[in-house]
Amino acid sequence: MADLAVAVEAAVGPLLDVLDSARNDPRLPVSATQFRVLTILARRPGLNLGGLAEALDVVPSSASRLCDRLAATGLLTRAPDRHDRREVHLTLTSTAVNLLEDLRQQRVVAIETVLTKMPAGSRRALLRSLTAFALASEGLMAEAAKAVEAIPQEPAPVTEDLPLQPGPAPTPADGLPRHPGPAPTSADGLGVA
Repeated sequence: MADLAVAVEAAVGPLLDVLDSARNDPRLPVSATQFRVLTILARRPGLNLGGLAEALDVVPSSASRLCDRLAATGLLTRAPDRHDRREVHLTLTSTAVNLLEDLRQQRVVAIETVLTKMPAGSRRALLRSLTAFALASEGLMAEAAKAVEAIPQEPAPVTEDLPLQPGPAPTPADGLPRHPGPAPTSADGLGVA
């Protein structure tokens, strides 16, 4: 199987070159990495910053800086989640959607130029093979996503040990988190929220 993988990797090189020819257009207003961000967001609209960082295999701060640049050029918008304002959802602007469509059209033309030089049977075999490869790849991604979802969540911190009545703030030496002020009280004044 390893020899086959090496042969496929070598054979796919010219296809990648044809696809990259459109992306490497000097008139393109984004870098290769920024283009990758746009294509990820086109496939996964509303993705949050953490999800983008994971898809790019970078730390969230790097993904955030990429998004800052794309937002500054009018290609991306950020919107806080309605339920958790710490979470930010990313959306392509119409300018970005149009840019991606223009690039897709350029890729189609470049691929078509090569396909016209291939025998009809080879073109159909290429499509069948690439379709099978895409399905297998998506299956692997789905399996990976299921595996990630199966990882147990860390339990929420236990707060039973924290003082419920106002008192001196714990010191770092006692290992307890600091209370910023008086403990919450309920309407009945018993000190339990």
